[in-house]
Amino acid sequence: MRYMYPVTVEQDEEGRYLAVAPDVPEALTDSETPEQALREMSDALGAALAGYAKAGQALPAPSATGTDVHWVPVAPLVAAKLALRSAMREQGISNVALAQRLGLSEGAVRRLVDPDHSSRLDGVIMALTELGHELIIEDRKQTAA
Repeated sequence: MRYMYPVTVEQDEEGRYLAVAPDVPEALTDSETPEQALREMSDALGAALAGYAKAGQALPAPSATGTDVHWVPVAPLVAAKLALRSAMREQGISNVALAQRLGLSEGAVRRLVDPDHSSRLDGVIMALTELGHELIIEDRKQTAA
């Protein structure tokens, strides 16, 4: 799955800019500028998607929407951890089972899937590989709001 979601930005009656992700309604930001609202949306998306994952819910797939949207990526480490959680969920693998396969403690795996923990990306990639998944990284020029 590509961890990049369509976001719309609208100005409210007080002159602030509200960014909304239709696929992830829990992710909302507002700011004095549209650019700032979009920058903050990456963190908001990560937090909202982490809530889905921690609740054991499937993550919503990004939809294809109209032309007046901005595509906002989830922070790379958070996206990798969400991918790991999703792979574990889809294969019915527990933290304990993955820890045994990787030769790690259950606590180490718990940290690997915790979006709030600052893990090393290579550890998350190692776990994804063990589950038959790979992480693809791409870069792109930032677009103006």
